[in-house]
Amino acid sequence: MKIFCGRANPTTGSVEWLEEDEHYDYHQEIARSSYADMLHDKDRNIKYYQGIRAAVNRVKDRGQKALVLDIGTGTGLLSMMAVTAGADFCYAIEVFKPMADAAEKIVQKNGFSAKIKIINKHSTEVTVGPDGDMPCRANILVTELFDTELIGEGALPSYEHAHRHLVQENCEAVPHRATVYAQLVESRRMWSWNKLFPIHIQTGVGEQVIVPPLELERCPGAPSVYDIQLNQVSPSDFTALSDVLPMFSVDFSKQVSSSAACHSKRFEPLTSGRAQVVLSWWDIEMDPEGTIRCTMAPFWAHSDPEGLQWRDHWMQCVYFLSQEEPVVQGAALWLVAHHDDYCVWYSLQRTSPEVGTDLRQVRPICDCQAHLLWNRPRFGEINDQHRTDQYVQALETVLKPDSVCLCVSDGSLLPVLAQHLGAEQVFTLESSAASHRLMKKIFKANQLEEKINIIEKRPELLTSADLEGKKVSLLLAEPFFTTSLLPWHNLYFWYVRTAVAQHLAPGVVVMPQTASLHAMVVEFRDLWRIRSPCGVCEGFDVHIMDDMIKRALDFRESREAEPHPLWEYPCRSLSEPQRILTFDFRQPVPLQPVRAEGRMELSRPGRSHGAVLWMDYHLTPASSVSTGLLRPAGDKGDCCWNPHCKQAVYFFSPTLDPSVPLGGLQTVTYVVEFNPHTGDIVMDFRLSDDSGAVH
Repeated sequence: MKIFCGRANPTTGSVEWLEEDEHYDYHQEIARSSYADMLHDKDRNIKYYQGIRAAVNRVKDRGQKALVLDIGTGTGLLSMMAVTAGADFCYAIEVFKPMADAAEKIVQKNGFSAKIKIINKHSTEVTVGPDGDMPCRANILVTELFDTELIGEGALPSYEHAHRHLVQENCEAVPHRATVYAQLVESRRMWSWNKLFPIHIQTGVGEQVIVPPLELERCPGAPSVYDIQLNQVSPSDFTALSDVLPMFSVDFSKQVSSSAACHSKRFEPLTSGRAQVVLSWWDIEMDPEGTIRCTMAPFWAHSDPEGLQWRDHWMQCVYFLSQEEPVVQGAALWLVAHHDDYCVWYSLQRTSPEVGTDLRQVRPICDCQAHLLWNRPRFGEINDQHRTDQYVQALETVLKPDSVCLCVSDGSLLPVLAQHLGAEQVFTLESSAASHRLMKKIFKANQLEEKINIIEKRPELLTSADLEGKKVSLLLAEPFFTTSLLPWHNLYFWYVRTAVAQHLAPGVVVMPQTASLHAMVVEFRDLWRIRSPCGVCEGFDVHIMDDMIKRALDFRESREAEPHPLWEYPCRSLSEPQRILTFDFRQPVPLQPVRAEGRMELSRPGRSHGAVLWMDYHLTPASSVSTGLLRPAGDKGDCCWNPHCKQAVYFFSPTLDPSVPLGGLQTVTYVVEFNPHTGDIVMDFRLSDDSGAVH
């Protein structure tokens, strides 16, 4: 059976209906999940098995049958661990039907069908009794319902219901306990992901400053956590204002509440500074004694930094205080962790909370529009003074006193730069109401609301009246559009340029003039694990592949390039970067595909995990900005990536493992094609030897 799925095309801006297989949702879910990453998480798998085995033994030692409830079983892995550890029976709950079907096959394939029952329901719909899904309550509760924030996948409501309806009082639970930790820090780098800083513009007549509106300064920011690979943030990028503080714990073996709560912890600042950011992570203890422990701590807070387990399905959290606050070394403060049933946030108290004081507060939300329009990397990009200087220098070479400028990026400050640099008139095209409102606030705060015209329209609907009858002599873009995921999605600028062609003056200057797509073969330190499924789970010898999962992992979504912020995922270059395609924005979008074929020599030994692709935008013949590699790789091939952008990664399957000595270089051949009708870029990479044979 086929189904049709609607999709907004981020490159062309049009809405498309695509015909998909009936298992599309399942394939998409698996292809985009951290499924393979969890299979490679040996530390997680071993600790879960040790904890389950210990829980089963405790129940058996009491002379009871070991009856296990596994909520969110996925592949059935934890249930199979329980049976291997001696459990008498397992009830494995999985709400997603295709995944439940896969679990049935995996359990059968491994010979556990007699002792594991897959229940395709949400856990809150499971019934207990003679005619129910379970004949009686379980005495061992096993779950893996956690995300980077611990409670973001609904762990608390699920546990609350399970204890009330599905498990015995004081049951064994694996994990037994979770503890959330926090550390208060000052960090200009991380604070730049949350607030708009004053931006300095050096012009021929002196310095101008773009100031943020008061609404942005007072706004508490986005309520959502920013989950990142905190191990890739250098300790030099922040100043610790507190020790690592255990904020709260949840005992999963007892009744759990999903009600809103808060937990305060007294501390004395280690140094004076400005409290801005809370770094947070958690650990889980698989047994009551706390001897089997799995921690998400970053390397500076880890008991064994050298033995740190890399994982991407659980990372670390960055939270932003509503406002930065000065703190004084040694003067006592209270850090407060608030949470509801799904989210955590933090605040700072200067006085001791009295016993019985209710510190619960409403979860902060953005009321300035900026945090709705700009994500955290975009805030960092706008606050990047070096990047601003690059645009100012480029604008100075193309602006004239009589320039009529049209800016077409989402929520960009280019209109302000153009105005300060002396353009005669500036228009900005803001297609969303959110960007319109935000830019209006920024222009007003800088006394420019009468000097910059905001047009809230889609580009194809632009009229001469919107431009006051004038022709555009300078078309500007960063380009940046909020709908873009992959680097080339910002080619939407090319389609906008084509749509407004009738409003462009003869000899119009377009900035950027051109763009180029670049590629490089790399070896990842760890990222390869997320797309490298293994037939046997690491740390536990069961086969977890069925044909459906194999097909899902080979789904279109997993075989195309996918976006990743590579500053978080170290890699080495095995080839030199190579320009693949060039796009000329001075001309309309062509009618015919733009295609390139070529080869990249592997100049360094290593495992070729994939190709990284990114865009460079050539503002003028002498000025370019890159969304990818910021400087040439050194002798060892170490890469420095633009931290404000996601790069595209095309994972090779299988991983190419060059065995030919460097004296006889192997190459990766490629075919890359841009289809102007769909806006898609399709690609294929193959390993070939010196004879030209493709493998």
